Amino acid sequence: MRADTETRAKLWDMIHGIRFAMLTSRSIEGQLRSRPLTTQNRSLDDDESLWFFVSRSSETAADVGCDAAVNLAYADTDNDRYVSIAGSATLVEDPSRNEALWSIPAKAWFPGGPTDPNLQLVGVRIEHAEYWDVKTSKMVQLFKMAKAAATGEPPQMGEHGEVNYLP
Repeated sequence: MRADTETRAKLWDMIHGIRFAMLTSRSIEGQLRSRPLTTQNRSLDDDESLWFFVSRSSETAADVGCDAAVNLAYADTDNDRYVSIAGSATLVEDPSRNEALWSIPAKAWFPGGPTDPNLQLVGVRIEHAEYWDVKTSKMVQLFKMAKAAATGEPPQMGEHGEVNYLP
């Protein structure tokens, strides 16, 4: 089932202001490894892909080249918003997309700009997303946890949702 426009907008609203995602991939040796990457999108693409710049010589590029299954974790602890995205990663050669996604902060890693020979683009096509969005204050959260501890009933801390993007 393809995500509807409202659900896609909710997902993008939750992740677009979070500077880093932790991308978890399987290493060549079989270990799960997580690394911080900056989401380059300015909006969620029509094909439900998120884009990242990595070094061609990085372990991230090597891992994605061997096993496309990845997970992205976004956390906004100040606003109690959390997103986990399962997807399929691809190494992409697309100079025009590099140019379109380019930003000044990326120059710290790729001094040659969007045509830097070490720049590798990774696209992650979203297959499934899960989110938690706590909209109550910290004081209300503490009260709910104390009540739950006293009653044995789990606290209702906010909105939780899942989105499947596969057809």
